Amino acid sequence: MGNRLSKIATRTGDDGTTGLGDGSRVRKDDARIAAIGDVDELNSQIGVLLCESLPDDVRDVLVAIQHDLFDLGGELCIPGHTLVADEHLARLDAWLAHYNATLPPLKEFILPGGSRAAALAHVCRTVCRRAERVVVALGAPDSGAPLADAPRRYVNRLSDLLFVLARVLNRAAGGSDVLWRHDRGAGKSGGQGA
Repeated sequence: MGNRLSKIATRTGDDGTTGLGDGSRVRKDDARIAAIGDVDELNSQIGVLLCESLPDDVRDVLVAIQHDLFDLGGELCIPGHTLVADEHLARLDAWLAHYNATLPPLKEFILPGGSRAAALAHVCRTVCRRAERVVVALGAPDSGAPLADAPRRYVNRLSDLLFVLARVLNRAAGGSDVLWRHDRGAGKSGGQGA
């Protein structure tokens, strides 16, 4: 990978550009920088989730994902370089299969909420979906920014896993899914009254 930072206040970005891992410079509003930023934000949101009381196995999965996301950020930072591989995807698939097997089937849509940890997992999921949209746009054939398939596939499967982990975390807290009530009727509030 590229040079490690030895100082943070470099002032090299004062002109509105930033350096990539290959030494090239791009505008800070470049699609590649947007993708890197969304992946970084996702990693930070997972860091917030890790501040909660979590089952040890879920904690281990989230820490592994943080490392994967750092790899993904590195791949995005160095055009043409590959860091996210099939084994990253295989791990996500294995975790999805494992945790899905512990959950009852869904018969309704669920709302983001329940325990604090589950709600934070849903925030991570929505940030992951945004990162996915930007990665898809970055790797589009007409974007001029070639990108391997693995990063797109990784963020897609990760958002699914984060959804599943939110359900797992609600159960770990002694609760269950917060179901969307399609039959709640117009004008009825689900909140507490005045």
